[in-house]
Amino acid sequence: MTEFTVTRLGLQGDGIAEGPVFLPLTLPGELVEASIVDGRAGDVKIIRPSERRVAAPCRHFRSCGGCQLQHADDAFVADWKVEIVHTALSAHGTETEFRPIVTSPARSRRRAGFAARRTKKGAMCGFHGRASGTIIDIPECQLLDPAVLKGRQIAEALALAGASRKTALSVMVTRMDNGLDVAVENGKPLDGPLRQQLAAICEAQGLVRLAWADEVIAMRAPPEHRLGRAVVSPPPGAFLQATDHGEQALTQGVLEITQGAGRVIDLFAGCGTFTLPLSETAEVHAVEGEASMLAALDAGWRHASGLRPVTTETRDLFRRPLLPDELARTDAVVLDPPRAGAEAQIAELVKTKVPKIAYVSCNPVTFARDAATLVAAGWHLDHVQVVDQFRWSAHVELVAGFTAAHMRAES
Repeated sequence: MTEFTVTRLGLQGDGIAEGPVFLPLTLPGELVEASIVDGRAGDVKIIRPSERRVAAPCRHFRSCGGCQLQHADDAFVADWKVEIVHTALSAHGTETEFRPIVTSPARSRRRAGFAARRTKKGAMCGFHGRASGTIIDIPECQLLDPAVLKGRQIAEALALAGASRKTALSVMVTRMDNGLDVAVENGKPLDGPLRQQLAAICEAQGLVRLAWADEVIAMRAPPEHRLGRAVVSPPPGAFLQATDHGEQALTQGVLEITQGAGRVIDLFAGCGTFTLPLSETAEVHAVEGEASMLAALDAGWRHASGLRPVTTETRDLFRRPLLPDELARTDAVVLDPPRAGAEAQIAELVKTKVPKIAYVSCNPVTFARDAATLVAAGWHLDHVQVVDQFRWSAHVELVAGFTAAHMRAES
């Protein structure tokens, strides 16, 4: 066993000592003892704890791999997440105003991916253990909305019906406005008897929809998710923001940045998280790579009232970003790319004079890269709002506003 002093946290939430040595579940300033085997720390013992260390609110914390930071007080985690974004920007020489972080409350996560497998005595469901493939039952999870937590029993029933003994099911449970929507991967191939069993489970559990691989097995009612004045029915397994609270914070940020815009282009639009609220005051062109998500967006817009025109375009923005002439005569652009960021699209955007840009990001590193490109081309980074809807995790999200140089000069 060797003693180490933790100097900082890494991007995944592990403590780091000189070496570097990664020490899970530790905090800066702590003196710890650990054994190092094949470059990995094990049997970590806290000799001198940090003042920021607290008792984890969830009894499953040490075994479950769903959370990384329940051992630190909330103020520490908030400051650390803001500092991650600040450090990423500073690496490119970019500075801006940081607004106070917005953190979603406990028990508010409205979607979760459970692992479920058959056992000799039945079935079990939960999250994978920390750094292992073992499934940990989490009956008292402090992260999930209570309705989503009930998905454990549903996943177990699905495993009994359609899981092999060798492979765990991946069961995505999403709380929609009208019930639970469930999408399953890694199950047995469908046949007649299995379809009947799955349909019976959907009915017995009161699910709004059950999808198995790419096939919808049963739908008691179209899943509903309200976005502003519109209600959309996303395709099975489609991306939605993790919490209602986080979605509202990001949406309010986008609406503030684009306020007064008459025409907006929403890139990586998904099912319309920002498009539909924006359409209450602006014409919006929504661009997204998945046609099924745009179909849900379009249907939601068509069935709503009081919205301005919305057009949609299915397009791979990594391979075919919008070109400057397609971005002309636009008052604002919204970007919400995946973790890889929007490098190709930013390269075209800097050739334009788009007055306002709202950038929503789930990766501070790629955001900082894209922000530096915009700033170098003449945009001003007005502010960053960090939104923590993945409470107790190392995950960081944000919304940021940019203003073109010519707009600042005119004002």
